[in-house]
Amino acid sequence: MTGSEMGSDSMTTAMPEGAGDAMGMGDPNGPTGPHKNDNEFMMTAAHSDQNEIQQSKMALAKGVTGPAKEMADKMIADHTKSTADLKAIAAKKGVTLPTDMDAEHKAMVPSMEKLSGKAFEQRYMAQMVTDHQKTANTMRAHEKMTQDADLKAFIAKTVPVVEQHLNMAKMDSNMKM
Repeated sequence: MTGSEMGSDSMTTAMPEGAGDAMGMGDPNGPTGPHKNDNEFMMTAAHSDQNEIQQSKMALAKGVTGPAKEMADKMIADHTKSTADLKAIAAKKGVTLPTDMDAEHKAMVPSMEKLSGKAFEQRYMAQMVTDHQKTANTMRAHEKMTQDADLKAFIAKTVPVVEQHLNMAKMDSNMKM
């Protein structure tokens, strides 16, 4: 199965169509279980990075300002680094990682492209909360399951960054409510 067939950025498997809430976002609390194997986890982690990078590039292209711009800039920088770190691990294991968003996030693009200004910023930041909560949950669960020292180290290094992103997104989302 290729990376694009695996589908999932926010560290979850792709959701069935219509499984997100009214805004098109998935359950921020699930799934929290580990993946079946390390390769599946790496594919999902790579999609997660791409989801954040691509959504953040869209945010910058739409001219977000203030905290949303800071978030987008940080997402691109930090998730690009995470991708490079994960690629090195995957290469050692002969795994080719996906280089695009998962199906769930690709499906969100048309509705997000229709938004602008504060409506876009609110949707973007809400999606950052959802995505980073899922990612943190899944990474913590997989860290307990995996026996792979490289992945354990990657997760241990990455979870604090994901949690920082989550806190940034939550703070901005709370200020707008």
